[in-house]
Amino acid sequence: MPVSPGYARLDQNEPMKSLRISVGGLPMLASMTNPTDPRFHIKWRAIILVVTVIMLVLLIYMQLAPVHSQPRGRYVWRLNHPETADEDLYNDTYPLSPPERTSRGTRYRICVIADLDTNSRSEKKLTWFSYMRKGHLLVSESGDKVAVEWDPDRVVLESHLAEKGRGMELSELVVFNGKLYSVDDRTGVVYHINRNKAVPWVILPDGDGTISKGFKAEWLAVKDEHLFVGGLGKEWTTTSGEVVNDNPEWVKVVGFRGDVQHQNWVSKYNTLRSAAGINPPGYLIHESAAWSDTLQRWFFLPRRASAERYDETADERRATNLMLCCSAAFTDIVVSQMTICGTASDKVSVRGHSQQNALLWIPVEIYFCGRIV
Repeated sequence: MPVSPGYARLDQNEPMKSLRISVGGLPMLASMTNPTDPRFHIKWRAIILVVTVIMLVLLIYMQLAPVHSQPRGRYVWRLNHPETADEDLYNDTYPLSPPERTSRGTRYRICVIADLDTNSRSEKKLTWFSYMRKGHLLVSESGDKVAVEWDPDRVVLESHLAEKGRGMELSELVVFNGKLYSVDDRTGVVYHINRNKAVPWVILPDGDGTISKGFKAEWLAVKDEHLFVGGLGKEWTTTSGEVVNDNPEWVKVVGFRGDVQHQNWVSKYNTLRSAAGINPPGYLIHESAAWSDTLQRWFFLPRRASAERYDETADERRATNLMLCCSAAFTDIVVSQMTICGTASDKVSVRGHSQQNALLWIPVEIYFCGRIV
């Protein structure tokens, strides 16, 4: 074979130490070693020993390390459904509808709901209902004037759940976890209001949660990503004032996943009553409460207040215009009297603040009967 110009031909028996090759005009050095060189024999015993030690270390680590993983089924399911990842997080959206800026002021979307008492029974078989009305609250730029604009149609909400022939006596509306909720003060059912449907969510039993009767819920408040559901806030008595139990003085704390805690608020309600200057057998009846994240305080608007023993007939004219606010620990309590403009004094004594006079906050810090949605 002819030899390329510029390169010397090696003898066939001459060992190949190195080979200089030119690629594209650039020199490149390639080393070629003798395969019989004992320095390059694979040392199998050493490799097996190292692998064995590594495996032992890994096994010991796996036995000692704490396990923090989620159940495999849930983990795999979430990997295949990434769009549901946010369901494990609380939705703090409020209001649900963004306010509208107009030439007359700011418009807020609002909603109110009815407690029809015994009139909630429908002509349909085994059906109970309530009315819901939507509209707008218009607040002037100066914040000293408000107006309400109602939608022309009202929504009829129906349910087939009742206790002793009564149901859908809805006490309150609240925005919680990005949804609208209400509660029936006869059955203790918390409903998710989804468009024109009342969808049962959780059932709240009376008292400490072991009573086979629905909780008589009167107010709803949102605090620390939990829904607080409260009752009358006084002992349950006979029509003439004999104490039967303290079930209405318990508060239900509902998580956004539907878990329920039962909290004894007897001491808290007694503290509010004492701050109002009322001692037993006098009482306060609560049907409206709210928590302010901004002020970090509770606000209560009792419906009734009396220094005398409870009497069913006399109680009808014991309404009050008191407002109590306090810290989360129910200390630093401030008691005020609210002026009810344009209302005759005889009507003040029988109305008071009820579930339809729900307390809520909007940016200009005024009160309104209903809920901003």
